Amino acid sequence: MTELQHIKIKNFKTESGVDYVEIPLSYQVFGRRLMDAPVVLVNHALTGNSEVAGESGWWKDIIGEGKLIDTNDYSILAFNVPGNGFDDFLVKSYKDFNARDVARIFALGVEQLQIKKLYAAIGGSVGGGIAWELAALRPTLIENLIPIASDWKSTDWLIANCLVQDLILNNSSNPVHDARVHAMLCYRTPESFRERFNRTTNIDLNMFNIESWLLHHGKKLKQRFQLSSYKLLNQLLATIDISRGRESFLEIASRIQSNIYIVAVDTDLFFTAKENKETLTALSKVKDNVFYKEIRSVHGHDAFLIEFEQLEQLLTEVFRNENYKDNRQISVA
Repeated sequence: MTELQHIKIKNFKTESGVDYVEIPLSYQVFGRRLMDAPVVLVNHALTGNSEVAGESGWWKDIIGEGKLIDTNDYSILAFNVPGNGFDDFLVKSYKDFNARDVARIFALGVEQLQIKKLYAAIGGSVGGGIAWELAALRPTLIENLIPIASDWKSTDWLIANCLVQDLILNNSSNPVHDARVHAMLCYRTPESFRERFNRTTNIDLNMFNIESWLLHHGKKLKQRFQLSSYKLLNQLLATIDISRGRESFLEIASRIQSNIYIVAVDTDLFFTAKENKETLTALSKVKDNVFYKEIRSVHGHDAFLIEFEQLEQLLTEVFRNENYKDNRQISVA
């Protein structure tokens, strides 16, 4: 595990009007030093953190030596969403924040690290939404914007499920456990469950295997994730919208100079492939550097954490661009 490093964001006002004298922002860097190579910003998902590579890295199958995002070629920067608990900082009033606030904090962090250009900003789920928000805030910062199993806005279905999650988190006697059990129904698909369990039973526990599996995931998350962190990240997931309080989506997105690689999952229930295709169609009217990629998987939303071979194939052109690597310029001033 690389060293967890810290910077401070001072005098920050959230979009809801709450003033924070100081917000700690922790991060890790994998691969080459920040001053030595193009920078790839990796945004974590709801229960994730900055540990994206290495033995315990949650995306170690695509980030590492010889992997899709090769640590020999890139500096990989990963911030912790302030309040996710990985650095022991917690947010008490989770309703103070939305996804754009976190993108603003990340933008200030990039600025403090004196990074002038990101070769890529990539993230799955809420991490992809924060990447969209960052691109809207800093239209010239990111060379390649790669939201995976995500979109520029939270869908109605997603907002509805986040409300159910919020109710569970605030009213259950076993909130993290119970919210996770519910969430797993949304992260996967009926077909995924059928393929894996097919109504089989656990004789020792006297229950269906799907039931024991769900209870296991609830128990596992309860052991490592704090209630306040879950409330905050769920709030962020429900508040992605680069057009909120601004002009239309197209007016905002048309100013983003990045190449945009929209990576959808054909069975995603949260950020549906249909809505991602609609985003592509709309963006294609104002930009010619927008591309659509699709993970095909029975597993639904969680496919971005499962279908690593497909991800590698879909994004090889971005991260194994030999012409770029031969002629690259350092992404840090």
